[in-house]
Amino acid sequence: MIIAIVQIIVAALLIIAILLQAQGGGLSPVFGGGGEMYRSKQSAEKLLIIATCVLAALLAVLSIALLIPRS
Repeated sequence: MIIAIVQIIVAALLIIAILLQAQGGGLSPVFGGGGEMYRSKQSAEKLLIIATCVLAALLAVLSIALLIPRS
């Protein structure tokens, strides 16, 4: 039961992380698109990509864990 709840939370976080990655523009609209924030924007995009990969892997592990029958 706990695993199912955690899976729902991870899935919601994954959806949010994917939606934050705008098509083509990255996080430019979020940070105003100014050149002065280039380093912040680049590191935020990198963090978002890493978070997306980690959440996707965690969701896969949780999904497989839910397939294992409980005795």
